[in-house]
Amino acid sequence: MRWIYGKQDFATIERSEENCFLMTNGLGGFSSLTIGGGAARNDHSVLMAALSAPGERYNIVHRLRERLYIGGTCKVLSSQEFSLGAAEKGYEYLCSFVWEDRPVWRYFAGGVEIVKEMAMAWQENTVAVVYEIRNESGEQAVLEVTPFLQFAKKGEDANLKTKFCVDKKNGGIGRIKAGSLELEWRTDGELEELCEEETYFYRYDACDGRREMGSARAVLKAALFVPPLSCLKMEMVFTLDHCERSASDVIREARTFRNDLAQTSGLKNPLARELVKSAGQFVSQRVSTKGKTILAGYPFFEDWGRDTMIALPGICLSSRQTGWARSILRTFASNEKDGLMPNLFPGGGNEPMYNTADAALLFINCVYLYCQTAGSLQLAEEMYPVMEHIIECYINGTHYNIHMDEDGLICAGGGMDQVTWMDVRVNDILPTPRHGKPVEINAYWYNALKIMETFCQAFGRDGSFYCHLAGKTKKSFVEQFWIESEGCLKDGIFGTPADNQIRCNQIWAVSLPFTMLDRTREKMVVKAVYEKLYTPYGLRTLSMDDPQFHPVYAGETFKRDMAYHQGTVWVFPLGAYYLAYLKVHDYSDHAKETVAGQLAVLEGAMREGCVGQLPEIYDGSVPTFSRGCFAQAWSVGEILRVFEALENDSTVSDGQVNGRASASARLADCGNKV
Repeated sequence: MRWIYGKQDFATIERSEENCFLMTNGLGGFSSLTIGGGAARNDHSVLMAALSAPGERYNIVHRLRERLYIGGTCKVLSSQEFSLGAAEKGYEYLCSFVWEDRPVWRYFAGGVEIVKEMAMAWQENTVAVVYEIRNESGEQAVLEVTPFLQFAKKGEDANLKTKFCVDKKNGGIGRIKAGSLELEWRTDGELEELCEEETYFYRYDACDGRREMGSARAVLKAALFVPPLSCLKMEMVFTLDHCERSASDVIREARTFRNDLAQTSGLKNPLARELVKSAGQFVSQRVSTKGKTILAGYPFFEDWGRDTMIALPGICLSSRQTGWARSILRTFASNEKDGLMPNLFPGGGNEPMYNTADAALLFINCVYLYCQTAGSLQLAEEMYPVMEHIIECYINGTHYNIHMDEDGLICAGGGMDQVTWMDVRVNDILPTPRHGKPVEINAYWYNALKIMETFCQAFGRDGSFYCHLAGKTKKSFVEQFWIESEGCLKDGIFGTPADNQIRCNQIWAVSLPFTMLDRTREKMVVKAVYEKLYTPYGLRTLSMDDPQFHPVYAGETFKRDMAYHQGTVWVFPLGAYYLAYLKVHDYSDHAKETVAGQLAVLEGAMREGCVGQLPEIYDGSVPTFSRGCFAQAWSVGEILRVFEALENDSTVSDGQVNGRASASARLADCGNKV
C-alpha cells in the first residue's frame, strides 16, 4: 500500500511529530523517525544497531540535520525540537511524506526540489539514504547533511565526553570510532570535519513521564554542490558491517524483501498484505539460542515467551513463513523447564525467566496450528515429548503455584507473582491480582488437552487419558465459570469480587480451536463482549461500568501501570473477538461481510502512530491516539489471522482454526507425511 501524508499532516512542529515510520533489520536493530524526519523520542534513530541480536542495541546515528544553501541563503529542511523551546522548521518546506515499503520525503524551496528516501538492510546494521536534488534556480545549490551521533546504549543518553576518532579518506569514506564501536559512512558527497553538540526535547517521552531530554554530537558532515538547472544524487550508507553496496541497491533490496513477504503469504486484501510486511519487522535472530524469535513491540520491548506464542500464528503462519515458526518453536522446546516455557531470554548468558502460566499451553496450540499450515505432522511428533511433559507438570504442579485442582481446572499464581498477561506489578501493588483459576488459562488448558488427544489419534496412540481429563475440565468449567445473569463468563475463580468482573479474557474460551461452551453460550459471550468491551480499535480490558475502570492511559509510570489492564483498550484481543464472531455465525457470507467492514476501519489506525503498523494500546474511554508501543507484534499477528480467515473457505466443527477444515480431518490428511 501507499500511505501519503500532505502538508496538512505536518502544519506545525507538533503535527510533524505525531506519526513515525519503522524499518527493522532482523537482528533487533531498527530505524525510526517522525514523518518530519526528526526524533521525538530518545529511542528514535536513523540507525539503532544491534551488536548482539536482538537485545544489545545502540543508538548510533540519532538524527540527520539537513540544510540547503541557495546562493547565500540557508534553508533548514530538517525538523527537530530542542531544549528551551527552540526548533528546526523544515516541515515548512516539506511537500509530502510517502510510505511505500520505505519512507520518501519531498521538499521544495526556492526553485530546488529534493526527494529523499531511506531503507534498512536485512540482517545488517546498515541504513541507506539517497537524496535527489533538482536545481531549477539560477544559482548554485548546496545540500549539507550532518549526522548527529550518540553511540549510546538504547534508552541511555549520550555521553558528551565520549572521544570520537575520525578517519576521513578520499572517495567519500569516513570512519568514526568511539571505544569498541566504529561507524563507517560512505557517501559521494564531500566530507568535512566539525564539532557540534545538540540537546533535544522529546515530546513523546515527556507526555509519558519518560526522559524528556537527550543529547548528540556531530563530528563529520557531507555536502553536494548542484549547479543551476541540473539534477544530481547524493547517496550515503551508514553501517557497522562494512557494506560496500550502493545506497540505491540497499533500498531496492529492502523493497524486494517486503514485496516477497506479501507474495509468499498468498493473501489478497491490500491491508492484509501490508500487515504481512509489517509482521516481518518483528522477526529477529537471537544469538543466544541460534534461532529466530519475535520481538514483542517497538520501540520498547524485546522478545517474551507469552507474546511470542500469541503472535506466532499470525506473524509466521498466516504469512506462510513456516520456517520462521519452526525455528522459534524448536528454540522454545529446547528451553522447556519443569513444564514451563521461557517468558524472557535475558542476555549475557543469564538463565531464562519462566514466570508465565500461558506460554507453555500456547506452545502446544502453536504446534497444532503449525501442523495445519505446513500440512505435516513431523514437527508435532518431534515436539510430542515436550508437550507431554508440559501436561504432566501442569497436572502434578510446577513453579509459580501452577497446578491442576481436583476438579480438573488449572490454578496459577500466588503472593506477588503475576503469571497471566495481565501481569503489572507496581512496587507492592498488584493492580490485577488474578491468583486462582483465570478464565483464559483454563481455556488454553482444555484446548491443549484436546490437541494432545488429536495428536494421539493421528499417531495411533491411546488418547483416552487426555479425552477423559478434557471432559472433566469441561464439566467443571461450565459449572463454575458461567454467569447466568450476565450471559458471559467470570474472569476467574479467585475468591474475590474480581471473579465477576467483565473482562476480555473470556473471548479466548470461544475463539480457540477446541472450546467448552455450547453454541448458544458462545454466542452469548460474543454478544456480551461486543456490548461491554468492543471498540473498533481493540477490546477494553474491563467494562466501563466497573468502578475500577480507568478511562485514560497516560502520565508517569505509576499512573500508566495502574490503568494498563483496568479498561485500557488492547488491539490484540480484537483478533480473537472477530474469529469468535465468525465461528458462532458459521462463517456465513453475512458474518464475513460484517467483519470485513469493521476491519476496514483499521486502515485509519495504521495511518496514525507508526505508519503501516498496529500499536499496543489505546485509552479505555475514547480510543483515538495510540499509546504504549507504536508497533506491537501480537496486535499485527492476531489481526492477520482474521484476514486469513476471511479469505479461506470454511466448514464449521470442533477443532476449526481460521476457517480451515476440522482438526481430525486435517491431521488425518497429514498422517502420511510424518
